[in-house]
Amino acid sequence: MTCFLRSHLLRRRPRLVVALSLAVLFCVRVGESSEAASPESKRPNIVLVMADDQGWGQTGYYDHPVLQTPHLDSLAEDGLRFDRFYAAAPVCSPTRASVMTGRTNDRTGVLNHGYPLRHQEVTIADVLQEAGYVTAHFGKWHLNGIRGPGVPILASDSHHPGHFGFDRWLSVTNFFDRDPILSREGKFEEFEGDSSEVVVDEAVKFIDQQAKTDQPFFTVIWYGTPHNPFRASEEDAAAFASLDRQSQHHYGELVALDRSIGTLRRGLKAAGVTDQTLLWYCSDNGGLPGIRPGTVGGLRGHKGDVDEGGLRVPAVVCWPGQVQPRVTSYPASTSDIFPTLVDVVGLDLSSVAPHPLDGISLEPLLKSEIGERPSPIGFRYRGRAAWVDNRYKVVSKDVSKGQVQLFDLVDDPAESNDLSESKPEIAARLGKQLSEWNESVEKSFQGKDYASGRVDPSEPEPRTWTNMEVYQPYFDQWRTRWQYSKRLSGK
Repeated sequence: MTCFLRSHLLRRRPRLVVALSLAVLFCVRVGESSEAASPESKRPNIVLVMADDQGWGQTGYYDHPVLQTPHLDSLAEDGLRFDRFYAAAPVCSPTRASVMTGRTNDRTGVLNHGYPLRHQEVTIADVLQEAGYVTAHFGKWHLNGIRGPGVPILASDSHHPGHFGFDRWLSVTNFFDRDPILSREGKFEEFEGDSSEVVVDEAVKFIDQQAKTDQPFFTVIWYGTPHNPFRASEEDAAAFASLDRQSQHHYGELVALDRSIGTLRRGLKAAGVTDQTLLWYCSDNGGLPGIRPGTVGGLRGHKGDVDEGGLRVPAVVCWPGQVQPRVTSYPASTSDIFPTLVDVVGLDLSSVAPHPLDGISLEPLLKSEIGERPSPIGFRYRGRAAWVDNRYKVVSKDVSKGQVQLFDLVDDPAESNDLSESKPEIAARLGKQLSEWNESVEKSFQGKDYASGRVDPSEPEPRTWTNMEVYQPYFDQWRTRWQYSKRLSGK
């Protein structure tokens, strides 16, 4: 037997021994692994793509009034389009933690933006790396506990992508814009052009290299678009000349993002791996307020809210010959990505996921509709919470008080009619489920899922890079860069 958890923990942090007693309990059987990797059952390549602050309504296929997204529209036509797909949280770092672990963000310690992902967590990159995938991350990371505009990640960073299962990485701490500085495994490199196109070009180079080998690849592309501040090329912003300048550049950034999707798909085709590659696209949270026309397609709330506008995001899974192209109203979330990918590559979920998961495998849904979701989707963010059980959703603005609003998302996706008084039994039942789930999440947050029963005390608190001594040598170089100048004034 080869023990996945033992090797993953030793590789990540040799001094971390608090969870090693679990190793003998969660092992991948050699027979299962080698069979799944045989030529007769070759595992697919996997590409995960995530926008930064793209709202549910910001696609051409949802008939946005000013934005055209021909490449996302084409992806949706060729794949499974989710009309009810949710970010696991209404802000960025927490949702990224859910993608990596299959767990709601608070279980992993990522309470808000800029919180670090704990080393005691097992990531999907860890799992796929152990299964023989070559793994790579491109773009925004934001799981290393550093806040502020994205800066290149240091080789000495204790929470860089390489510590969480990525063989290669070209990454920044947070959101990034035109002409970025990125870190290639600790070495800083300067690029010119739109940030979305920069990282996709680099990812395509990686994909082309790996397509020539016998190893499958796992590629994560996390954009910095369309996060504020907004700076599109004049050509991309020109189509929105009738809008205010902020909205012009916001939508111009999305034009470039969409164009990069076309570049990515052409790159897969040129490498000859389109049919062998599962491509999953989504956003990290709901749309932004203050942008005109609006970002959330008529839903209630925005980024930071547990209402539909803060949680529901565009999502498409495309895998030619394996995913039936269609539109589904099946409720799903970013927490489902981990268990779905484990299922798709033929691994035993119980062997590679030692901690309680919130996501479920959507592998059966990829081929056909499967009825109602068997388990609800929970959300928890800064004292607020929500619970989606197929057509119904309860929302709590203060989960500690136990009071909830009830909405029928099939008849009322805009959450305009609170049914808690007219349907008290449903509200009480779902409210009780939410409360029980919240208690479970709280125990996880306290470290009860880990072998030691506690959180490793060496985990850092959120920091801002302008206050970190290790970044001070770069301040003079970065002072004149538009994305950093305001942050460094007076430093």
